[in-house]
Amino acid sequence: MRESNKNVYLIVHGAAIAAIYVALTMIFAPISFGPVQFRISEALCVLPFFTPAAVPGLFIGCLLSNLFCGSAMLDVVFGSLATLIGAVGSWHLRRHKWLVCLPPIIANTLIVPWVLRYAYGAPGLIIYMIGTVGIGEILAVGVLGNTLLAALDRYKGIIFRHTPQAAR
Repeated sequence: MRESNKNVYLIVHGAAIAAIYVALTMIFAPISFGPVQFRISEALCVLPFFTPAAVPGLFIGCLLSNLFCGSAMLDVVFGSLATLIGAVGSWHLRRHKWLVCLPPIIANTLIVPWVLRYAYGAPGLIIYMIGTVGIGEILAVGVLGNTLLAALDRYKGIIFRHTPQAAR
């Protein structure tokens, strides 16, 4: 395959992932934000296992979701960076299928509570928000994400066949 075609596939995959992330976040907006949050779109954070296009796709999807839903600028910046850190970590752990969900869980659990505290002045202890955000991340990425990972793994040769993969 020509290099330009590979780039087109990467851009399209990334854009599709970003669009799905935004759609899921906006559809489930009432439970996607706040000290107790369950962002269903975070299940997509396992997609770096399949394609490097997921890394920018997740970052842009999170950034746009936070912008469109009226998040504070600190949340737009640092919440999106938490997703980017998690996606990059997942990409680096792609050779270990069942560890791919850990970086997004850890990054968001450690960063988002501080964002909630300083961007919104959320009352309560940071440790409480680490717990509530962490539980939401474990459910979204650990449970839903691993379910998505298992389902898509059956079809990776069809869905992601044009995406350049590192040797496994």
